[in-house]
This record gives sequence, structure tokens and C-alpha cells, in this order.
Amino acid sequence: MTNSYLTLEGVSYVLPDGRTLFSDLNEQFDARPTGLVGRNGAGKSVLARVLSGQVSPTTGRCARLGTVYYLAQQIAPRAGATVADLANVRDTLDALARVEAGSTAPEDFDAVGERWDVRRQLDSELTRHGLAHLDAATPASELSGGEVMRVSLIGALLSAADFLILDEPTNHLDRDARSALIEQLRQWPRGLLIVSHDRRLLEHMTRIVELSPLGLQSYGGGYRFYAQCKAEERANALQTLEQRKLERDREARSLREQQERLARRQARGNRHGHEANQAKILLGRQKERSEGSAGKLRAQHAQTREALNARVHEAAQQVEDEASIVMRASALAGTSTAARRRVAQLDAVSLPHVPPATRHIDLTLTGQQRVGVIGPNGCGKSTLLKVLAGTIAPEGGVCDVPVQCLYLDQGLANLSPERPVLDQLMEVNRTQTQGELRTRLAQLGLDAQTIMAPSGTLSGGERLKAALACAFYADQPAQLLLLDEPSNHLDLPSRQALETLLRSYSGALVVVSHDDAFLEALGLTHHLAATENGWGMDACQPST
Repeated sequence: MTNSYLTLEGVSYVLPDGRTLFSDLNEQFDARPTGLVGRNGAGKSVLARVLSGQVSPTTGRCARLGTVYYLAQQIAPRAGATVADLANVRDTLDALARVEAGSTAPEDFDAVGERWDVRRQLDSELTRHGLAHLDAATPASELSGGEVMRVSLIGALLSAADFLILDEPTNHLDRDARSALIEQLRQWPRGLLIVSHDRRLLEHMTRIVELSPLGLQSYGGGYRFYAQCKAEERANALQTLEQRKLERDREARSLREQQERLARRQARGNRHGHEANQAKILLGRQKERSEGSAGKLRAQHAQTREALNARVHEAAQQVEDEASIVMRASALAGTSTAARRRVAQLDAVSLPHVPPATRHIDLTLTGQQRVGVIGPNGCGKSTLLKVLAGTIAPEGGVCDVPVQCLYLDQGLANLSPERPVLDQLMEVNRTQTQGELRTRLAQLGLDAQTIMAPSGTLSGGERLKAALACAFYADQPAQLLLLDEPSNHLDLPSRQALETLLRSYSGALVVVSHDDAFLEALGLTHHLAATENGWGMDACQPST
């Protein structure tokens, strides 16, 4: 069915605690490949589930023409699940097996439908995606996170649904798997909606739809066109806000001048009445008229001020809250190291639990080197960071890191989840006052309420900022920063804010990531690649 569509008509969703997640959404999603973007917490995943029919809206309705296949962001296989379950073909395979064994039950034929070659299709796709070591009966518990996602995506693409809704499909995928998925989605012939923060994937969409507190806004083109439109919208909104503020200030001055003129006229009238020896009754009436005029003027002024404040507030609402980061150069002064100073040395190091091709490594890192570590899942990238950080020992060789080092794994294990951010920063910074540290955290976009909450209750982006604050603002700031997939689960503004922050960092940096756009934004000096021939370090070409 090529004319499939999903239509939102006045859709709202209210959370169990009474908060409205989004309201009065009206939009149609057709066969055009569409990317759904928005800040973390805006309700993208909930909206995707509403569109797929997984949940019902609180108000309004969602109309669907055609079948919909929905793949959630977090895939948690049930106990005993197999590859066939992940690919959502278990029921079809079971029914096919019964038919082949002689079953004539109508329900078995209905379950198979037109998919008589589903077993061959699954095996073929597993082989094509480098998963030939798996089959339909392989337990899901034996798969890595990347393999779970890849098998689940195979199931989505085999579904022949009229509409695919995929929530963050590139999470846990390495570079090659991301490229393969993008190519497959480019060839998908029917309706497609992708919830994603992956800029490379979004660039291949025909349009971008953004969910924000203002509702849904549709943009034609891929990510770069969307980003350009957003920049122009924000610039125009800021200009309008400044104009409204200037109008309010001018009107406020005008109102003060009117009040001052009225006060002067009243004073002159009172002096003239007394000097002319007017009767008290006439002076009283004059005073009443004067006070009446002043009262009317004050009411008019109050009404005008209220209208102007409303216009400023309306303009301010159009300027969305961006995750901007403000950092003074002095705040990061202690992280700088001499360009030629050795900050890490690996001599004939053998990495534990790593494939033979990348088990052995010799590596020298110097100050202000910025290295992006790339390679397929399972090649030893995270293990390399752990050896550099000293959290695990090498099987052989010598690892020497003579500078202060901070390692942030994907789970941010260096933060105590039960303790507030401010307490943890005060523990590593004993030279500044609490007020100064609160200001530093505010510069990272962490407000007073956030820094007093247990860090385990914060969003991924907030926890990452807190962990980096403890690294940058410590009495002994980290001069070597080791980051493992730091942009995972961050929304687009938070990723851009993180890029801004890391560009300000003047120490040595080693970051593992599959996000090409993220790596390109960091101003890397080198790529360290894990290949079939071992580890290789190449200098990055300077940006033009």
C-alpha cells in the first residue's frame, strides 16, 4: 500500500502525574521518509507509540491507513527469547514448521500468510549483515547490544509493513552497521518515521518534524536544511524579543514622563489656588479632579505595562531554551598541558578479552592531542580506554599515565547516583566557595534544583555535564580525558553543547564514538582505528 499515512487530530497526552507532555497536535505523516526530533523529555517516544497504536492519546485521535511496525528504542528480550523473537518471526516460523509437519489448521496457514520463504529470508539477511553465526534458534541472551538491535532491525525490514516507526535505531550500532542501515532505509519503498538524534541518518530524510513545547513544526529537507532553518528562526526570534524589550523600555520612559508632567501640573495648580486665596470648596473640587485624572492615568499605564509585558513574554516563548554552555578560559586553565609533554605511554601492551587482530598495541599520547577512536563493535575500543584509565590491567606490557586522568564510561560510573552533584563537586574542589561552585555549575546549564537532586535521578545529558564539571573544576583538573560514547542518548542541542564544551578543553582527549558528525565537531588531531591489521594512528586533515 503506497498511499499509507498516519494522521494526528488534536492529539494530547497527559502523564500519570498530571503533567501535559504535549497537546493539540495536528500533523500527517505520509510516505515521505521523515525524521522526528526534539529535546529529551519532549515526548518523542510517547508520540511514536501513539502513532503506532501502542498507547492511546489522552484526547484527540490518531488515524492510520495501512499496517504499522514499531521498533522501540530500548529492546529488552524476555527470558528464553531467540533471534526469531527479536526479528518478530517466531509465530510465523512455528506455524510454518507445523504446516511442513502436516498441519492443515486454518490458523497455521493464516499465520504464514504469504511468507512461505521467511526462514530463507531471515538466514539470508543475517548473513548479509555479518551475523551468519546466528540462526533463528540462537538465544537472545547470547547477543551483544549491537547484535540485538541489528537483528531487531532485520525483523522490521522483513515485515513488509506499510509504515515503519523506528525509535533511535542507530543506538549501539558501529559505523559500518550505521552505514548499512542508512542504505537499507534509503531503499525502503513505503512510509517511514525515524525518531533520532543521529545527524548523519537525519540528513537522508526527506523532511524533519520537530516536537517542542510549541507543538509540531515541519521542515522540508534533511538535517542540514533543518539546522539552517532553526538558526534563522532563532535569530529572528531573538531580534523580535529585543525589539519588544526596547518597545517596553521606551513606553516605560514615556509613561514616567507623563506621570512627572501630571505631577508638576498638579503642584502648579495647588500653588496657584493657594496664592489666589480660592475658597476651600473650590480647592477641594480641583484636587478631586486632579486625583481622578491621576487615577485614570495610572490605570491606563498599568494596562499598557501589562500588554507590553505580555508581548515580551510571547516573544520570549518563541526563543527556545538552548543547552548553551558558558565557560571562561580561566576555568579550564589547569587542564592545559605542554604540546610535547607525554601524557600516556603503552609499550607492548596486550589488551584482555580482545580479538587477536587488535589485542596488541603500542601508543604514545602527548599533551593537546585529540584522538578519536574508531572501529567495529567488539574490537577493544572500550577496553583500551579502561587500560589507559587504570580500571583494568593489561595482560602484558607497560601502561604509564603520568598526568591526572578522568575516564567516563557509558554509564558514568564515577558519579555516585545517590549523592547530589554539588556535594560531589565540593569533594574534589576545596578551594572555592559553594556559591562559586554553584555559578560554575549554572554555566553548564545545571540549575539550583538539579544540583541538589541525587545525580542518579538526572537525565543522561545532565549527568554527563555533572561528571565533566567534576573533571574540569577539580582542584587538580584532568589533563587527560577518556570518553566512551559520550553522545549516546543526548538530544541534538545537548550534543552540540557537549561539542562546544569539549572544544574548550585544552588537555589531551581520547574519545570513542560511532557518531561521525560528533567526532568531526571536536577538532580532532588524530584518528586511532581498529582494523583487521591491528591499530593504526592517522593525523586528521585540518577543517576548511
